Amino acid sequence: MIKVKARGNESIQQMVRRFKKMCEKEGLVKDIKRNSYYEKPSERRRRRARKSFKRATMPGR
Repeated sequence: MIKVKARGNESIQQMVRRFKKMCEKEGLVKDIKRNSYYEKPSERRRRRARKSFKRATMPGR
């Protein structure tokens, strides 16, 4: 669970911005988008295979 505490004279906008960054860092946004629609198991396997292929072919990234 992500918690954001106010720092001194910090405005609400700054707190929201910090909260969004924390969510992005945790991968929460990506996870929510991935779970927002059903993905067939074959599509999931294909996506993971592409991701591992990219990782194998592009060293140093």
